[in-house]
Amino acid sequence: MTTEPPETPSDAAPRSARIALVTGPSGAGRSTAINALEDMGFEAIDNLPLTLLPRLLDGRPLERPLALGIDTRNRDFSVRACLEAMDNLAAQDVYQGSLLYLDCRDDVLVRRYSETRRRHPFAPTGTPAAGIERELAILGPLRERADILIDTSELSPHDLRAALARRFAGDGETGLAISLQSFSYKRGLPQELDCAFDVRFLANPHWVEDLRPLDGRDPAVVAHITADPVFETYFAKLADLVLTTLSAFADEGKTHLSIGLGCTGGKHRSVAVTEKLANTLAEAGWRVSIRHRELERGTRPGDI
Repeated sequence: MTTEPPETPSDAAPRSARIALVTGPSGAGRSTAINALEDMGFEAIDNLPLTLLPRLLDGRPLERPLALGIDTRNRDFSVRACLEAMDNLAAQDVYQGSLLYLDCRDDVLVRRYSETRRRHPFAPTGTPAAGIERELAILGPLRERADILIDTSELSPHDLRAALARRFAGDGETGLAISLQSFSYKRGLPQELDCAFDVRFLANPHWVEDLRPLDGRDPAVVAHITADPVFETYFAKLADLVLTTLSAFADEGKTHLSIGLGCTGGKHRSVAVTEKLANTLAEAGWRVSIRHRELERGTRPGDI
């Protein structure tokens, strides 16, 4: 059962109310991030003029964390104003301010603008590359000041939401949330992992013709992998290690932990072990979410 906290005067907002300022170059994913934070329970306001921030905070006390999208296209935008806003939040004990900067490589930003055929706000009559260069130069001090920097160059919108969930989901909640992710080593380690386990030594269903088109959630694939003589011993030790680690992290006050399990193609072994480990952790009472990166993106011919 939950109860609503009593209302307090406007000059006595709840201690450590979370306020996240979200910025970054145009095309790096700010709107996606704002929407994702709103889905996580934040009160989200995009394109808020910074001159209105003091008035906003002088109103009713924050009842939930606040996410503010800071757009360079806003008419009163300035790097100095952003830095002053962060300094003002830091000077007040009632707020826990953070600056989330969404970074992205120049070439990826150029490609994104080319795909959408939009004009860049910093070069309305020039090339997107020229506008991107100008905007990145302006945003340099904010990038240096960022409390959280996420490079979205190789991230899909789903990837970005997952990265934000690790950082922000559960604000105001208690306990440790675990994210398990299967992946392919051929496509590289996922960003934001806290730790990763390699399961490429297990029996590979790829070499069984009937199993090759299936994935690690199929009972036949699971049976093939768990029949490996080393599986039972390995999984028992893996589960014991992870459970011990989770308890220690929870005691330290950590709120999110991301664990990756990888195989060659990210389709069979890593998926099966991720599913089994998630069930084991859930049965032990932990909050667990699952992601299968390569199944979401689609495996390529020849992946094993």
